[in-house]
Amino acid sequence: MIISVATRLLLAAYFLEAGLILVIAPWSSFWDRNFFAAVSPALDALLASPYTRGAVSGVGLITIAAGLAELSGALGSRRAGAALRPDDTVHSDR
Repeated sequence: MIISVATRLLLAAYFLEAGLILVIAPWSSFWDRNFFAAVSPALDALLASPYTRGAVSGVGLITIAAGLAELSGALGSRRAGAALRPDDTVHSDR
């Protein structure tokens, strides 16, 4: 159970980080300094297009949403596991 929660938390962290990079990178100066775009004018025109930048940012938003869903699932499974444990303060007299 601990490995599963840790794995889900690492996966959520990866999704959140990758999504954040995909949202921000197309609109930064880092996006414009691309070796492959400098070699090929057609690729340069494609990567400079606001539609391409928006599409990459959209994929980043979907990735962030997946990371948040994974994070809520991991935290929800921890809470569900804690709720299923017997409470030490309640004693039955059977």
